[in-house]
Amino acid sequence: QVQLVESGGDLVQAGGSLRLSCAASGSILRIDTMAWYRQAPGKQRELVTTITRDGRTRYAGSVQGRFIISRDNAKNTVYLQMNSLKPEDTAVYYCNVDAITRVSMELLKYWGQGTQVTVSS
Repeated sequence: QVQLVESGGDLVQAGGSLRLSCAASGSILRIDTMAWYRQAPGKQRELVTTITRDGRTRYAGSVQGRFIISRDNAKNTVYLQMNSLKPEDTAVYYCNVDAITRVSMELLKYWGQGTQVTVSS
């Protein structure tokens, strides 16, 4: 019902920057909160940041001041600008959206397939 395609993951040196994108498509009526999660090897998936439809944002303490989430409602796309990257930011990053579709007619969560971010020291 909702397809999420992430892009932008890469190998980068510590201190560098990356920009992730996640585009949603399908029979979408409305997207509410959009978020980025990440999962490092051997660890649980954790919430990195969220953004509401009207642009209110929240960040995990570990990325506050370094990462910036933004969205383009017209394009159903969410972005994650990651600056001052650290080796501990290495993880698979997943896009997550709360969306209502013409099929479900209710608010459901959808996940992307993930994109690998590797930060070398």
